[in-house]
Amino acid sequence: MPAMTIRAVIFDWGGTLSEFVDAELVDAWRLAARHLDPDHEDEIATRLVRVEADFWATTSSHQRSATLADLLATAARELELDVAEALLEEAAIRHLDAWTPHIRHDPDAAGALTALRARGLRIGMLSNTHWPRPFHERFLERDGLVDLIDARLYTSEMPFQKPHPSAFLAAADALCVEPQQAVFVGDRPWDDISGARSTGMRTVLRPNPVAPEIEGIEPDARIRRLPELVDLVQTW
Repeated sequence: MPAMTIRAVIFDWGGTLSEFVDAELVDAWRLAARHLDPDHEDEIATRLVRVEADFWATTSSHQRSATLADLLATAARELELDVAEALLEEAAIRHLDAWTPHIRHDPDAAGALTALRARGLRIGMLSNTHWPRPFHERFLERDGLVDLIDARLYTSEMPFQKPHPSAFLAAADALCVEPQQAVFVGDRPWDDISGARSTGMRTVLRPNPVAPEIEGIEPDARIRRLPELVDLVQTW
């Protein structure tokens, strides 16, 4: 079957459009730990980060999505502390940017998205996350990206997370394109590349040292910087 014309580019968020951070909630967990027990702040924060890390590990097993409420319930059970109450009380008195000062988008993101849109391509984003939509939208709005992305999908609102094929098919459907008409750009061979390839999408890997390459999972192309995508996609 002949190759179909590329009509859309879909991006992962963390490590692709935004700079990678090891624990999405690390600042919030520390504030919650301080709220719960200032004398044991370090110990509680470490345990909360570990609970979050265990949640992310599900991408290699059942791939069912989870919400922030699910994560907080698990943390409360494991620590026998009211983690949700502490986190929400801190949220009520602190601005979101003060929670997570390390979340920054790639400086090249706006320019690359604008250039792709100028070539008639639709732009999507598909993020594995347990945070609700407003968390991500706030940062996208702050950095001037929200209006450059036609469809923004978060697995906290979906039954399954990447690499489950249904997540990628939902992204293509939101952009009104066939999977074979889309390019997926991500930093994780398993979550991003294997999942997108399973639906027929072209794939571009932006290597991340914390997500090593996996034998047998080969992207269609690799990039180091986002502007490289503009000419690459044009060749397809």
